[in-house]
Amino acid sequence: MSTDPANPTRRELLSAFRTRTAAPSESARIAGPAPNGGATVRLTARLMGCDFTVVLNPGPEQVEVAGEALERISAVEAWLSHYRDDSQLSRLNQTGWPGPASVSAELRDFLEFCRHCWQLTDGAFDVAAGALSQLWRHCRKAGRIPDDAAVAAAKACSGHSLVNMNPVGNTVCFSAAGISLDPGAVGKGWGLDDAAAWLLNRAEPLQNFLLSGGHSSLLAAGSHNGTGGWPVGLGNPLFTEKRIATILLMDQAMGTSGSNIQFFRHAGRRYGHVLDPRTGWPAEGMLSATVLADSAALADALSTAFFVMGVEKAVECCRQIPDIAAILIPFPDRGTRLSPVVVGNLPHRIWWDAEQAAAQYI
Repeated sequence: MSTDPANPTRRELLSAFRTRTAAPSESARIAGPAPNGGATVRLTARLMGCDFTVVLNPGPEQVEVAGEALERISAVEAWLSHYRDDSQLSRLNQTGWPGPASVSAELRDFLEFCRHCWQLTDGAFDVAAGALSQLWRHCRKAGRIPDDAAVAAAKACSGHSLVNMNPVGNTVCFSAAGISLDPGAVGKGWGLDDAAAWLLNRAEPLQNFLLSGGHSSLLAAGSHNGTGGWPVGLGNPLFTEKRIATILLMDQAMGTSGSNIQFFRHAGRRYGHVLDPRTGWPAEGMLSATVLADSAALADALSTAFFVMGVEKAVECCRQIPDIAAILIPFPDRGTRLSPVVVGNLPHRIWWDAEQAAAQYI
């Protein structure tokens, strides 16, 4: 990956952690109907196990450049994927114990970012819980759940506290055998951030676009259809074909985590795919968690952590992190009408379907 001045380093891209003062309008709700989307041009590629799409306004946009942005995401996948034996991350998984293993600046910055998110969330987000993920994937394919001993064994070789980074020489070593880094909860957002930064900082910037990774990771820049941002839908976690709200993304990213699509059943019980790395078992505290942030990687990481934490702890954590907002959807007390909990400066740019949801702003 190029490090010339036109391509900011990842350290510079992590501006989501900066503090800034909200504009006066942040607390005011916009009256009127939800903004509508218009005609678009879309480019899509299959990357990281899902469809990545660049959405553009019609007209003299730089479609070829948008295609190159997808190539940027492909380049991130080449070094970050843990499913490719030749990726740098896979080599680190193979050689980090006993180590030390040399890593590139990109992988170093990725691990520093993941450590920061692990600390912010008291371990609810943990990229070093790959051993647990592998255990549950294996059991899911076998149609069973792991026993307590297997979970305890996987937990013993999981956790970012076991990943030791030496900034001198960019080396990493693991504190135990069997540690595996799994970027599944944050890799898509990392790729979107890289592509967006490249589009916005090239000699002829592409200033209006919406990037998506699957249905869970989005990043918007500029404006669409005269709305001042990009209107996107928030899906109903109970009925995935329905949209419960429209959100106006304004130079911001959005990540959503939940187990409404990926899950399996065993002995009459439902087990989701999002694991709580602190217990080793699937998280089950809420239906879904959505986070809006300046960085797609941060939105993805925090949405995963908030889903793991449950509503009460997620609210506490969200309030301690500047410049983010969250939509937390607990299980309904009865019926199917949802009661989302909204934290942060979001009311002015979200429109709910009142038949499906009644939001609480805190």
